[in-house]
Amino acid sequence: MTRNASARPPRRLNTSCAALSAKLLSGLALTLSLAGPALACWEQAAQKYNVSPQLLYAIAKTESGLQPKAINRANGDGSYDIGLMQINSSWLPKLARFGIQEKDLYEPCVSIEVGAWILADNIRTRGMTWAAIAAYNTPNPVRGLEYARRVYANLPPELRGQWTER
Repeated sequence: MTRNASARPPRRLNTSCAALSAKLLSGLALTLSLAGPALACWEQAAQKYNVSPQLLYAIAKTESGLQPKAINRANGDGSYDIGLMQINSSWLPKLARFGIQEKDLYEPCVSIEVGAWILADNIRTRGMTWAAIAAYNTPNPVRGLEYARRVYANLPPELRGQWTER
């Protein structure tokens, strides 16, 4: 996960995501049934940061396989990724200013909210593009393209056309 978010978590993005229909919401409930009690967290974080809950879910599935206690220490720069949304340890100093510690990132709702905040900033700076999704994982455009493809594969088909290829 790259460090590029503004100094404070945004209250709400001005970028408009396509409105979710009742069909999509019911599909989301079915898709997220594995998420159990965290279902409300996906919806609340998505609404707060004006991002798609299905996109957040697809990112979590790509990042951690939906494992809230996941940790990845394989980063080449010495950093590591934490929790359901695989928040990179490089975010810890900034998150500490908001009272969020590493141990908190193993809580699904905290991880989802932080992930939504990071994604929202990527969308704000890069637009509703696959580059914004790729930046969630890496600043490297080649690796980012492969990452975006994996997220794309985890999205419901009806949402795939909302993103552009920039």
